[in-house]
Amino acid sequence: MTPRLFRDRTEAGRLLAARLEKYAGKPDVIVLALPRGGVPVAYEVAKALHPPMDVFIVRKLGIPGHEELAMGAVATGGVRVLNDQAVRALGIPDYVIDAVADWEPLELERRERLYRGDRPPPDVRGKTVILVDDGLATGSTMLAAVQALRQRGPARIVVAVPVASPDTCELLKAYADEVVCAATPEPFYAVGLWYLNFSQTTDEEVRELLERNAAEVARAS
Repeated sequence: MTPRLFRDRTEAGRLLAARLEKYAGKPDVIVLALPRGGVPVAYEVAKALHPPMDVFIVRKLGIPGHEELAMGAVATGGVRVLNDQAVRALGIPDYVIDAVADWEPLELERRERLYRGDRPPPDVRGKTVILVDDGLATGSTMLAAVQALRQRGPARIVVAVPVASPDTCELLKAYADEVVCAATPEPFYAVGLWYLNFSQTTDEEVRELLERNAAEVARAS
């Protein structure tokens, strides 16, 4: 039986926050979570470091018939990242990729409205953005997020996760300004393996944590 590293995403977020202490209290920092699983982790990071928090929405492109496997990802801003190795290995034709990718922007828009309501996306120009998820397996979702975020002009992008595949953690260093992977166990297998409780984060939890962070930031200002 493989030992779990974290009890749940809350504990993982607190442990990750300890690795990011140098960003505590800095006025130019913002924490952006990849929904949904990254939000409870990011909330604990924001709670410890005191920056505002929001979501950055990215959607995995699942392989038809095996949707849990990623052949790539899309992010707000029209960015599409493909896992070329998976596409070549499985012989996935372009028209299948296009069909899957054409559907996901609708889900991106739905989630933007669901989580943010009428609030505009945060202005990240000139800021240090800490991008948080609950873990990195293939990294395609996080890679799409980094590339989409670059188009918005942040000064610095920090990828931060509690657990990651060692290879993926190393790969992201070529795209982000800093990568913080609190744990890189090997063999890795899957993100959920390292959590005792890896139950799905709900839309309601996402909204609640965003609202809670906004109230905390308002009280502190």
